[in-house]
Amino acid sequence: MQTTTEKDSNYNHLEKMSAAEILEHINQEDQTVAISVSKAIPQIEKLTTVVTDRMRNGGRLFYIGAGTSGRLGVVDASECPPTFGVPFDWVVGIIAGGDGAIRKAVEFAEDDNEQAWKDLQAFNITDKDVVVGIAASGTTPYVIGGLKAANQNKIATGCVVCNSGSPVAAEANYPVEVVTGPEFLTGSTRMKAGTAQKLVLNMLTTTVMIQLGRVKGNKMVDMQLSNNKLVHRGTNMVMAETGLDEATAAQLLKEQGSVRKAVDHYNQTH
Repeated sequence: MQTTTEKDSNYNHLEKMSAAEILEHINQEDQTVAISVSKAIPQIEKLTTVVTDRMRNGGRLFYIGAGTSGRLGVVDASECPPTFGVPFDWVVGIIAGGDGAIRKAVEFAEDDNEQAWKDLQAFNITDKDVVVGIAASGTTPYVIGGLKAANQNKIATGCVVCNSGSPVAAEANYPVEVVTGPEFLTGSTRMKAGTAQKLVLNMLTTTVMIQLGRVKGNKMVDMQLSNNKLVHRGTNMVMAETGLDEATAAQLLKEQGSVRKAVDHYNQTH
C-alpha cells in the first residue's frame, strides 16, 4: 500500500517561514480536506446505514483507535448523550492504552493486536453491535486485531482511514477511506487526517441519530439540559414550538426535563 499520510510535505524549511506564512500554508492544506471527505460519501452512507439498522435493533456503536484517532472516537462518543439525549453506552469510544491515554500517550499500546478485542469484551459486545476502527495510516495493529476478532465473532465492522488499500480497510466490512495526502508537517496525522476523521465521525453519528428520531425539524429536542446555555437554548425551542412566553416555557421545560417532553406535554394539554 502507498501511505500518502507519511509522504513528504509539499512545503520545506518550515522553520524559516514567518508565522503568517505557516498559518496560510496550513490553511491551504486544510481546505482540501472537505473535498477529500466528499469523495467518500458513498462509503460513509453504507457505514451509516448498517449502524442505524443495528442500533434500531438494540445494538451499539463502538470506536477503537490509538493516539489521535482513538481520542477522536472518544470525543464523538462522549458528545452523543448530551447532544441527543441517548444513554451513555449507545456509542462507546475505546482508546489503546485505556482512558489514561486520552491525556498522555501510552508507549507501544497501539502495537498490541490482541488488546482491542479484550477491551471490547469488557462491554459484553455481541453480534448486534458495530465496531468501527479509526486509524489515519490504516496500519495500526490494535485496530487491525480488533476488527479481525470482531469479524470472527460475526460483528459488523467499519473503519475510517486516510490511506487507500490499507490493512485496516481490508478487515472492515464497511471501509471509509478519505485520502488526505501529505501533511503540512510531514507525518503529523493529527492535522489533515485528524480533521477528516472528525468530519466523518460528525457525519456518521449525526445522520444515525437523526434517522433514529433523536432530532425534530433541525433541533436537538432530546439534548441534556446540563448548563445554563443549554437551558436557555431549550427554552427558546419551547417558545418557538408553543408560543409560550419565556418564563412559562422555562418552567415547563424544567418540569418536563427535555424540549421534546415539554412540547409533547403542551400539545396534549392544549
